[in-house]
Amino acid sequence: MKISQYFLPTLKEDPVEAQIVSHRLLLRAGMIQQSSAGIYSWLPLGLRVLKKIEQIVREEQEAIGAIEVLMPTIQSADLWYESKRYDDYGQEMLRIKDRHERQMLYGPTNEELITDIFRRTVKSYKQVPLNLFHIQWKFRDEIRPRFGVMRGREFLMKDGYTFDLDFESAKKSYDLVYQSYLSTFKRMGLKALAVRADSGAIGGNLSHEFQILAKTGESQIYYDAKIDEVENDIDVLKSLYAATDELHDPDNCLVPAERLKVTRGIEVGHIFYFGTKYSEPMNAFVTNHDGKNVPLEMGSYGIGVSRLVGAIVEASHDDNGIVWPEAVAPFQVGLLNLKVGHVECDTMCNEIYNKLKEMGVDCLYDDSKESPGVKFSRMDLIGLPHQVVIGPKMVKENKLEYKNRATGEKAAMNIEALFKMLSKIK
Repeated sequence: MKISQYFLPTLKEDPVEAQIVSHRLLLRAGMIQQSSAGIYSWLPLGLRVLKKIEQIVREEQEAIGAIEVLMPTIQSADLWYESKRYDDYGQEMLRIKDRHERQMLYGPTNEELITDIFRRTVKSYKQVPLNLFHIQWKFRDEIRPRFGVMRGREFLMKDGYTFDLDFESAKKSYDLVYQSYLSTFKRMGLKALAVRADSGAIGGNLSHEFQILAKTGESQIYYDAKIDEVENDIDVLKSLYAATDELHDPDNCLVPAERLKVTRGIEVGHIFYFGTKYSEPMNAFVTNHDGKNVPLEMGSYGIGVSRLVGAIVEASHDDNGIVWPEAVAPFQVGLLNLKVGHVECDTMCNEIYNKLKEMGVDCLYDDSKESPGVKFSRMDLIGLPHQVVIGPKMVKENKLEYKNRATGEKAAMNIEALFKMLSKIK
C-alpha cells in the first residue's frame, strides 16, 4: 500500500483526553477515533491490527477443535429471565425494547444464547463434547469508560463455550482451552500469566485470568517466580501460586517472600468452569449412557480481541511510538523514499515494493513528498517492525538502509541481502 493512496490521519500532539500510553499512541497513529464515550471507530491501520489478532485467535481455537458460529448482538431478555440473570447483571447491560414492546438487550456475553442453541439441537451424549466459539462485538455500559480500547463500552471479543457430559470431561476441555490461550498470546509476542480469579457475574467455582505483564497494568499480580521457568506445562503452571490483588491473601500465602514476585498486569482473557449453572435452569439436558436425562457441564472462555490492541501497545512501545510484534503489525515493512521524484530513488523503491508484494510481505510505501524528518517520525510512531530507507546518497552505491524498529539497529545493505532477510518473515 502506498501512503499517497492510503488513509492515515496521524496526529502531531498527544490528545488531551488520553490518559494512558496505548490510548495516546493509537489516537496519534491514526488507528482509532472516538465516536462517543467508550466507543471507537477503527481506522484502516488499526483495523489491520485488529483483524490479525482476530485471525490468530481463530486459528488457535480451531486447532483445539472449536467450531465457529456467529450469534446476534441483540438478544431476547426472555433467555436471561430463564437463567435468572436478567436482574442480577446490573446497569452495565443495555436494556431496550423493540416496536412491539418486547424486552431486548445488547449482549454483554452469550451464555444464555449459546445454551439455547445447544438445547434445540443436541439431545444425546453421543453429540458431546462440543466446543463452540464466536468473535462478535459486545456492549457493556461502563459507568466511567476510560483508557481507550482498554476499557471501552463497545468491544470485540472471542467467547467460547464447552459442553461436556461430566466434570472430568469438562475439566479436560477447560485445560485444553487454558493451553490454547498460552499458545495464542505467545504467537502475538506476549508473555501471559494465568492467575486465579473471581468468576464475577459469569458464575462458577473455577476461573483463571490471563494477564499481560505491563508496568501500566490496572491489576496488581502476585506470583511464584518459578512460573518464569515453566513454558507450557499447565499442570505445573496451575500448581504454582499466581493471584490478583483481590484474591491474594498475604497472611496465608505459602510462597516464600524471596520467591514472591509483585508486578502489574492487563487482563486480556478469562476462562470459567461453571458446571450446570445455565444448563439446568434452561433445560439443556441430554440422555447419558444409562438413558437418563442429565444437565450438561459447561465452561465459558473469553479473549478481549480489541482490548489486546491496547494491551500490546502498553507492553511494547518506546518514546517514539508503538513497537508492534511482527505477527500483529499492520504492515511488516515500512519503505521510505526520502526523495520522491529522484529517478534512482523512485526506481529502487518501486523494485523493492513490487518484489515484496510478490513475496507476500505487507509493505507500506511512504511515497509522500514530506520531509525525511516527518517520514522517520511517522514510521516510528506507527511501529512497523522493519524499516527500509532509500536516499540519494546510498542509492548511488546501489545500497539502502535497514532499521529494526524493536532494537533500533541499523545496517547498510544491497537489495539482494534485504530480500534474503525479509524472506524469513512468517
